[in-house]
Amino acid sequence: MFLLIYTKIGGVKRDIKKHFLSYKTIGNNIRNKRKQLKLSQEELAFRINSARNYIGCIERGEKVPSVTILLDIAEALSCKLEDLVTGL
Repeated sequence: MFLLIYTKIGGVKRDIKKHFLSYKTIGNNIRNKRKQLKLSQEELAFRINSARNYIGCIERGEKVPSVTILLDIAEALSCKLEDLVTGL
């Protein structure tokens, strides 16, 4: 599965760049940010009121998180949603 993201380039609405990211890539971005903050999967799961094994499944690309869950993860990791889905 892939997530299609449209990004504005230069603030001009008609200039749009497409990013195709696999859920595995998004999971890797989440894992990298979590490790950068020295958080365990258990601590991240606690912060978003979820289970540790669910975080592991997301990080491995086995589960597809909802946008709400992705927003919760971004908040728990003190970053923007864009950071997780684009890897910037």
